[in-house]
Parts: sequence; C-alpha cells; structure tokens
Amino acid sequence: MTSKRKIINDPVFGFINIPDGLIFRLINHPYIQRLNRIKQLGLAFYVYPGAVHSRFHHSLGAMHLMSEAIANLRLKGHCISEEEEQGALACILMHDVGHGPFSHVLESSIVDGIDHEDISLMMMNVINLEMNGALGVAIDIFRDVYPKRFLHQLVSGQLDVDRLDYLRRDSFFTGVTEGNIGSARIIKMLNLKDDRLVIEAKGIYSIENFLMSRRLMYWQVYLHKTAVAAEKMLNNTLRRAKYLAGCGVELEATPALRYFLYGRIDGSCFEGSGEALGYFADLDDSDIWCSLKAWTRHSDRVLALLSGGLVGRRLFKIEYFASPVAEDLILVKKAGFADVYGISLDDAASLVSSDEISTDMYSWEDDSIDILFKDGTTKDISEASDMLNIQLLSKRVRKYYLCFLR
Repeated sequence: MTSKRKIINDPVFGFINIPDGLIFRLINHPYIQRLNRIKQLGLAFYVYPGAVHSRFHHSLGAMHLMSEAIANLRLKGHCISEEEEQGALACILMHDVGHGPFSHVLESSIVDGIDHEDISLMMMNVINLEMNGALGVAIDIFRDVYPKRFLHQLVSGQLDVDRLDYLRRDSFFTGVTEGNIGSARIIKMLNLKDDRLVIEAKGIYSIENFLMSRRLMYWQVYLHKTAVAAEKMLNNTLRRAKYLAGCGVELEATPALRYFLYGRIDGSCFEGSGEALGYFADLDDSDIWCSLKAWTRHSDRVLALLSGGLVGRRLFKIEYFASPVAEDLILVKKAGFADVYGISLDDAASLVSSDEISTDMYSWEDDSIDILFKDGTTKDISEASDMLNIQLLSKRVRKYYLCFLR
C-alpha cells in the first residue's frame, strides 16, 4: 500500500513531496525545526538583502534532490531498497542539524574542539534513541560505513545533493545568476559504476558549468569581501563577550548563549550528560541578535562599538593583500584605535583582524568526478574535459586580508 505524502511548495523546485511516517515526524522534530531560525548564508544579507532563506529551506531542497537522484538510479536498474531510500532521505534532512547560528562563527569564537559535523552526529543519535533506532541506516550513511558507499557520496561528495541544492537556492535568493546550475540535468546523468557515482559522458558540459558556477559563487557570495568582514566582526564580538564573561563582567544574554559565554565549553562538554548539546540545540540566530542589541549600550566601549556596528551595518572595512599582512601594519592600526578610543592595545586588538581566505574549484583527491563513456570506461573530469584541465581545476586561489573598524 502506498504511503500518504504531504506537499510543500518550494520557491526553487516547486512542489516537494514529503513522505508520511518517519520523514514527516523527523521534519517536525525540534532539532530540525530549529533550522528555520538559522539563515543559510549567515551575514550575506548585508550584501544581498534577499539572502534570508534558512537552513531548513536548504535541507528540504536537498531531500527533494535526493529523492530525485534515487528515482533516477532505480530507473537505470540499480537496486535501492525502500529502507535505504528512507535512510538517505533522513540523512540528508539531518546533515546540517549541527550548525550553530551564522554557521561556523561559534566554532571559532565561543566553542572549541568540536565542529558542526560532530554535533550533527550527536543530534542524530539523540533523535535515533527517541525514535527507537529508526535512523540506524541514516546514521551509517552519514558516517560512511553503510555498504553502498554511493549513498554517502550523494550526501557528501563532489556531486552531492547538498551542493546541487545550495548553489541553486543561494543563486535564487541572492540574485547571482552564475550559480543557477542545471541540477535536474546533472541528476538525470547520474549513474553507478563499481559502487561509485559517475556522470554519463553526455552530461560533461553540465559538470563543467557546475564547477565554474561553484567557483563564481564562492567569490561572489560565500567569500564576498563584505560578508567576510561582517563574519570576522561578529567573531571578534563574541570573542570579546567571552573574554568579558571570563572576567566576571555581567552581560545580557539568553540562557543558551550565556551557557557558552560563561563556561569553558569544548568538545568534551558535549559528551556525558548532554547538557552542552541541550543548550546548543536552543541556540539560533535570534539569541545572537538579541544580545547584540543589548550590548550596543554596554559600558565596555569595545563590545558596544562592535555590537553597534553589526546592528547598524557599520561593518569592518577590508583590504586585500598579495601576501600575509605585515605585523607592523596591524600594530599601527591597533595603536590608532587605542589612541582614538582611549583603550589599551590589547583591547584595540578586537577592532582589527587579519587572516586569509582560499578556495579551489575541484579536488580530485577528496572525491573525484568520473565521466562514464559508452564503452564502460571512466575518466576523471580533468582528463575527459576539453575545456577544464587539472591545473585549472585544482588551482587554489588564496587572498590575505586586513579588516578593521571604520
């Protein structure tokens, strides 16, 4: 008997079918619904005002593409059971559940020694216990221990449905048309050889476009200089708040954020009692914004300047360099702020930051994209393409920058 399906109207893919039962219950779980309150692109709305879609939107879109990919592979004669399909859908639905507010900002400011993938797995295990072990296959796929390895590739790989969704979705909401890849075409061209995902030869041009689009989206959206400066500014703000909390200074904060500000929270805190995981599950973008608004009136001049800048869009100015930023230049900037605001050099360090950003188009070492020809042979995309070669594909572009309070 065919299970009932519910329908969600998605602005990117149109109507998305939601299977009744486990997947529907999973969507309604508090951990998944929390993603509604976390923006997919963090602070990119400072550049692209339309970029206010959530990680929940993205998770539903990726789940839809997973369903399409599995249906296509079945049409080509590959056996994927109902249990495996459900596991793959559940896995991609939960793949981002461990993200904190503004993506990776918390990982580098107030939580140490654990990343979002570790937290995602912990949250999956919690939900699995609540659902009496129904997510065993999903967790095995996520951990890449399930026998059919291509299912993990669909979740995390060079051609995973995660990327196929976020490029289309982020392009749609930012208006950056270069990211509008042919996801449907790529999925239609998917096939399997030796338990690995491959692309049929007639889809090679779609893959070339996909790789170029990904590169353009990184520099135009994900690593846009204003978005980078805003994220660094938020990072410094939370570090400053953490420092003040460690000094016993009273800060207005929600209970969840307060837990991470006033405690020494690292990876080990997420094990055992589960207290840290519980507080983390309560954190979303609104916790940060509420605190930033309150901190604009704080007596600490540095915290007030940083918070006021984020709330009022007076963001860090950013300058790029061909080589690492000289320490002398950083010191000059710090000294200037110390003089203007009557603060110490140590305090002025929160108003200045230097780092580097880098990205490449394709890394065959991580997970190659193989092109399948009619005679059954395969070639890596760098060999099969007459437009893209391995030197171009794997070239890593690196930029160094200095950002500081305006």
